[in-house]
Amino acid sequence: MDSQPSRPSTPMSASIGILENGEGMRAKSKGREKLLRGIQRISSSPALAPFQRQRSSSSPYHGHSNLSCVSLATPNAPSPFGQASISSSYFSHGASTASSSVPSTAPTTPGLESPGCNVSDPMLAVRKVGHPIHATTSIALPHHKKKLTTFNLWANMPHEIRIHVLSFLTPKELVRASRVSKDLYNMCFDGQLWTRCDASEFYQQIPAEALAQIIVSAGSFIRDLNLRGCVQLEHHRRAEMVVKASRNLVNATLEGCRNLQRQTLHDLIKRNNRLVNLNLTGLPAVCNTTLRLIAESCPQLEMLNVSWCKHMDAKAIQTVLEGCPKLKDLRVGEVKGFKDLEVANSIFTTNNLERLVLAGCDDLSDAALQVMMHGVDPEIDVLTNTPMVPPRKLRHLDLSRCNRLTSQGVQALGHLVPELEGLILSGITALTDSAVEPILASTPRLTHLELEDLGELTNSLLSEHLAKAPCASKLEHLSIGYCGNLGDTGMLPVFRACTSLRSVIMDNTRISDLVLAEAASMVRQRAMDAKRRVISLNPQQVSDLPHVTLHLTVYDCGNVTWTGIREVLSRNTEPLKISIPTTDTPSITLTEEPSSSNLTTSIFDTDNKSGTNTTSTPINPSPTTTTTVATTTYSYPPTETIALKCYYGWQQTVDEHTKRVLRGSFPSARRLEAKWAQYMQAEEEERAGGDGAGRRRRRRRAREAAMVHADEEGLGQLGEGGEDVWGAGGGDEGVGVAGGRRRARTAVCVVM
Repeated sequence: MDSQPSRPSTPMSASIGILENGEGMRAKSKGREKLLRGIQRISSSPALAPFQRQRSSSSPYHGHSNLSCVSLATPNAPSPFGQASISSSYFSHGASTASSSVPSTAPTTPGLESPGCNVSDPMLAVRKVGHPIHATTSIALPHHKKKLTTFNLWANMPHEIRIHVLSFLTPKELVRASRVSKDLYNMCFDGQLWTRCDASEFYQQIPAEALAQIIVSAGSFIRDLNLRGCVQLEHHRRAEMVVKASRNLVNATLEGCRNLQRQTLHDLIKRNNRLVNLNLTGLPAVCNTTLRLIAESCPQLEMLNVSWCKHMDAKAIQTVLEGCPKLKDLRVGEVKGFKDLEVANSIFTTNNLERLVLAGCDDLSDAALQVMMHGVDPEIDVLTNTPMVPPRKLRHLDLSRCNRLTSQGVQALGHLVPELEGLILSGITALTDSAVEPILASTPRLTHLELEDLGELTNSLLSEHLAKAPCASKLEHLSIGYCGNLGDTGMLPVFRACTSLRSVIMDNTRISDLVLAEAASMVRQRAMDAKRRVISLNPQQVSDLPHVTLHLTVYDCGNVTWTGIREVLSRNTEPLKISIPTTDTPSITLTEEPSSSNLTTSIFDTDNKSGTNTTSTPINPSPTTTTTVATTTYSYPPTETIALKCYYGWQQTVDEHTKRVLRGSFPSARRLEAKWAQYMQAEEEERAGGDGAGRRRRRRRAREAAMVHADEEGLGQLGEGGEDVWGAGGGDEGVGVAGGRRRARTAVCVVM
C-alpha cells in the first residue's frame, strides 16, 4: 500500500474503524471533524462572552480549563451524525492514543446530558441507527440578574403632590424643614405654601430679615397677612420690600406695628384693591388721609378696625361709609367726633352694618345715637309711639364706657334692632331699668348681654323682664358684675328660665349660696335631658368624660360661703339617675261602683283605736283595664360640670377638684371635697373661740353634724370601681365609718 501521512490516533478514528473499513468512511469522518471544529470556533468566540452567565465557585466548570465544543445532544435524542454524543474532551489535540485519560463525569452544557455514551470507556458505545428517539431539542439560555436599584419616592413624586404634603406644616415647621437641603429650601418657600402668613404666633422669635424674606418669597401668592405685634419692621427698606411683594392681599392685620411709616402704609393700601378685612388697630400712622385712600382704593372692604387711632376723627369714618358700600363690620372704639349728627345720619342711611363697636367714644350723645337708629325727624306711630323706619340690621352693638349716654338715648334701640345677638352696655352708669326693658322685649335672638357696673339696675329687671323675655331660652352669656343692687331675688328666676347659659359673671353682687345651688341644679337637669335624648337615639353609646358647660364668677360676693361652693363641687360628682320607660304592661284592677248602702259609710273607722284608715267592703266590684308604664332607672356618670371662680383662698381646692372631675376621677374628687369641708368646719370652730366646756361642746356637736352629713350622702360607701370615696380609713379623721374607734382630730389642713 502506498504510504500515507500518519495522523494521530484518536478515539474517533478507532471507533470509525470498528464500524466500517474503507476510504469512504475516512472521508466522512473528516467532514464531521471539520464541522465540529467550526462549532468549537463559534463557542470560543469572544463576541459571545457577554451573553454567558458568570460561573459560581461551586460549578463543575470552575477552573482554568476551557470547553472545546458545545454538546448539542439531548436526553434520548439521536445523534445528527449517526453516532452517540461525545464529550468535548474527546476532540482535544493533546490526546494521541485511545487510552487517553477521561474523567468519570465529563463536563457538558448545563442542563444537557449525553445519553447512550459511556465516557468511562475509552471506546465509545455504538448506538444503532434503526432506533431513533423522538424528542425536542432545546438549548438553555443564560440567566441575567437584574441589578436592584433604590427608588426615591420623594424625588420621583410630582411637584404638585409634594407641595400639597408640605401644606400641612405650620410656618415654623416650614422654616425648619428648609434647612435640610437646597431643593427642600426652594419648595418650602414656594408661594403656594404661604397664601396665609400668620406671624402672630412667632413674632417674638423671628428676625426682621427672615420675616421680610418669607413675604418677598411668597410674593403675590399671599392672601392673608397677619403681622400683629411685629415691631421688627421698623426699617423703611424692609417695610418697602414687604409692601412691594404684597399685591393681592384680601385680609391684612397690622395691629401693633407701631413703627410702620405712614407713606409705607399708604403704598400698601394703594397696591391692594381687593382688601376685604383690614385691621389697623392702634397704628400712629393712621390719619384721615389713610381712610380717604381706603375709601378710594378698597371698594370690596367689609371689615375695618381703626380703634385706638388717635390721629383721626369721625369725619373720616363718614368717607369710608360712603366709599365702601359693602362695609358690614365697623370698629371705631376710642375715636373722637361721634357727636356729629352728619356722621350719625350716614350710619343710619347706610343700614348695612351688622357689627358696630363704639366702645369708649366719650363724644357719643343721646341725640347722635337716636339719629343712628331712626334718622332725623322720623314719623312716629301713634299706637306704639315708636319711629316708623326700617329696622336696623345690627347684630352686635358695643356701647360700653360711653359715659354721656343716658336711659333716654339707649331706649331708642327698642323695637328697632330685632336681629340683635350681642349687646354691651357696661360702664354706662346712668342707665336704669327703663332703658333695658324695651330692648329685652324686642330682641328674640339675644345671646350675649353685658350690664356690668350699672349700679341703678334692680332685681325686677331680671325677674320680671329678662326671665320672661323671648330671648330667655337662648341667652348664653350674662354679666352683671358690680351691680350692687342685684341679688337672689333677681338671679333665681333667671337660672330657672335661662337654661342655655354658658357663662355668668356675678362678682361684687348680693347673691348667696342659693343662687349657686340653683345654678348647679339647672346644669344637672340640662345634662339629664341631653343624656335622655342620646339614650333614646343610641342606647349602647358609651359615656364620654365630663366637660365644662357653665362658667360662674362669684368674686367678692359677701353672702357666698364655703357651703355654697361645696354644693357646686358635690353636684359636679353626683351621678345622673335617669328613668327610662320600658314596655307598657296592661293590668286588670277591680273598682267599686257606689251604691246607696255604702254612701253613708265613712272611709275612716272612728272606733279603730290604732289610728289606721279602713274602707268598707266593695259591694259590686267591676273589672277595669289600666295601662302601667314600667320604668328602669339607670345611673350614669356626670357629663356636664361647672367651672367656678371664687374667693382666692378656696380657688386652689376648687381648681384641683375640677381637674379631677374632668379626667373622670370621681372618687378622688369626692375625697377632696370631704377633706376640704372637714378643714373648713374645723377652721370655723377655731374662729368661734371660747375655752372650757363650751368649746368642747361645740366641737362635739360639729363632729355629730359631720357624721349625719356623711350618712346622708353615703360617704362611707364604696364609690366607682369599689374604691372608698373617703379613701382608706373612712370619711372623717375621727369617725370610723364602720363604727370603729374615733381617733383624735386636729385643725391641721389636710386638703392637699
